[in-house]
Order: sequence, then C-alpha cells, then structure tokens
Amino acid sequence: FRRLAEGVFDEADVVRRAGDLAGFVAAARAEYGLAAPLAVGFSNGANIAAALMLLHPGVLAGAVLLRAMVPLANPAAGRLDGEPVLILSGRMDPIVPADNAAGLAAMLRQAGAAVTHEVLPAGHGLSQADLVRAKAWLAGHP
Repeated sequence: FRRLAEGVFDEADVVRRAGDLAGFVAAARAEYGLAAPLAVGFSNGANIAAALMLLHPGVLAGAVLLRAMVPLANPAAGRLDGEPVLILSGRMDPIVPADNAAGLAAMLRQAGAAVTHEVLPAGHGLSQADLVRAKAWLAGHP
C-alpha cells in the first residue's frame, strides 16, 4: 500500500490492498483446505495484517504485529471474537510513536481481540527480545 509520508498511509489504498489480501487468503484456504492463518508481520507487514483483521474479521486467526501502527483512522466496526494478537513495540522507535502503538492495541481490543501489547527496549529494528517473546507467544497460540 502507498504511504503519503513517513507514518501517513493512503487509507483508500490500504482498504483496497487489505481487500485484495483477504481475497487471496480466502481463495488459498478454499483451494488447499487450510484453516485461517495467524499472521506475523514487521512494520508495514504488521500494518497490513492489522488492517486485514480490522476490515475483514475472521480472515486471520490472530497476529503477531512487530512495530505496527494504526493503519486506518476509522476502520469498519468488525468483531474480532477473542482472536489473539501480540503487539511488540520499541520504546525508542523513531517511526512508531508510543501513543500510536497503544492506540492500535486499544482499537483491536475494542473490536474484540485478545491483545497483549509489550514495549521492549528497542528501536524500530528487530531485536533478540522480539524473537524470544514472539516465539514464546506463538508456542501458546498454535
């Protein structure tokens, strides 16, 4: 999806791309008899996964969102019936402000997701702490 500036998304394009991705996941699930996948995304990968969950509930079984931010100002009011989400933010992230990551966690909770949001001593890049924490969380959410 397009960005208009650092941290500013072309929301119409995010909606369109999330719709394309939802269609792809639905087609792959039907073709191969797959259960809903659990997404793992970093930065813009995490942002599109969050948009997919908010706009197309049920397409994903949950998500690990690393350095994610709010992808849409006013997403549709879908219901995420307890779908698990781990958000890992960096305390010193120059790209994702702490209040933005907290806003995403609140947005997903309001939609009904079971959100765990942790702020790690890191910047925008991945750290060993991210890998350890994501691995442990994923072990509990097969």
